[in-house]
Amino acid sequence: MGKGMLYTDMGESIWIEPPFHAAYGSNVHIGDFFYANFNLVIVDDIDVYIGAHVMIAPNVTITPTGHPVDAETRRPGAQFSIPVRIGDDVWIGSNAVILPGVSIGEGAVIGAGSVVTKDIPPGVVAVGNPCRVIREIGARDKEYYYRDRKIE
Repeated sequence: MGKGMLYTDMGESIWIEPPFHAAYGSNVHIGDFFYANFNLVIVDDIDVYIGAHVMIAPNVTITPTGHPVDAETRRPGAQFSIPVRIGDDVWIGSNAVILPGVSIGEGAVIGAGSVVTKDIPPGVVAVGNPCRVIREIGARDKEYYYRDRKIE
């Protein structure tokens, strides 16, 4: 991790493929057995909580910080920050963007390319821009790992 950054709240067995970028690093809280692939960006101007057994694919951005829509309000550099929470056993697909104040429930899967603007409940697959729940994770997912490819 970067020189001068403070990583104070990390669980065991953390693996982050470089490059990794964080605004501060000290506001990132990660549970045990975390894996992030290349190009993870966390704009941790405020706390980002990531649970245990979370997997993050390449090119994911987690940003709890944004700016006002109104240009006059934004002009002097106004911004806001609302914590992000990612539950245990979550998988976030490539090129996903997690926006301010979002909570992702335990065991959820966020599809590649999704822009997560609202909370996602536990145990679901959610995809799109804006990200929406498309189905619950169920018994079929224990039998098939991808489309019609059966677990043997």
